[in-house]
Amino acid sequence: MPLHESEAIVLQRYNLGEADRLVSFLSRTMGRVRGVAAGSRKTKSRFGSTLEKLSHIRIWFFEREARDLVRISQCEMIESFLDVFHDYPSSVALALFSEITEAVLPEREASDANFRLLLLAAQTVKRTGKTEVPLAYFALWTVKLGGWLPALDRCAFCGKAPADDAAAYFSPSASAIACAKCRKPGMRAISPAALSVARRMLGERLDRLSQDPAPEPLSDRAARELTDAMLDVIEHQIDRKLKSRELLESPV
Repeated sequence: MPLHESEAIVLQRYNLGEADRLVSFLSRTMGRVRGVAAGSRKTKSRFGSTLEKLSHIRIWFFEREARDLVRISQCEMIESFLDVFHDYPSSVALALFSEITEAVLPEREASDANFRLLLLAAQTVKRTGKTEVPLAYFALWTVKLGGWLPALDRCAFCGKAPADDAAAYFSPSASAIACAKCRKPGMRAISPAALSVARRMLGERLDRLSQDPAPEPLSDRAARELTDAMLDVIEHQIDRKLKSRELLESPV
């Protein structure tokens, strides 16, 4: 049984038996992994609070021959997000980060880009206490990294760039945007403001966009619109509704 050591982020955890937990975590070196933390529900467990959702940890685990689940032997906390869950909007954002990552990434395929995205988005919510921009950034880049994001600077049908003050049209089932003349039935409109936010997010890091005070602050309303569009794409790709999405409050 080879021992592995890795930086990781806890995605989900479930009770198993009387004293154990089943833990899904994103390993920086091995991708999404599921394992059993024996005795982790005991009062004096050696795991402490390291297996709380979104905990950024260093983890040691054994692979067991012919078994999908690894055996988690030890964890050390790097950064905790437990206090962030005390704020309702922040807790919903973190729950979405976790659920989306769990849903879109296959098991045992390392993705350093998705690891860095998840950590950066969670740290930004923790640092700023704000959720609209981190949510939009996370959803947009998840779609981008998944290969599902269309070019945002031109109509996929006629090749023309949309006017600065004109909406574009988008379908979650097709990786394309269309201008008003080329739109197809069922496409949803995306405002110029939301498109502008998306282009900025693709060109700048989230920590820079979330500076306080930001040199050019992003509109929360446009960010929420972008989030809704990108979550539609994600739900189409995973072929199910995101449970955490139902907890989002009405648009700002």
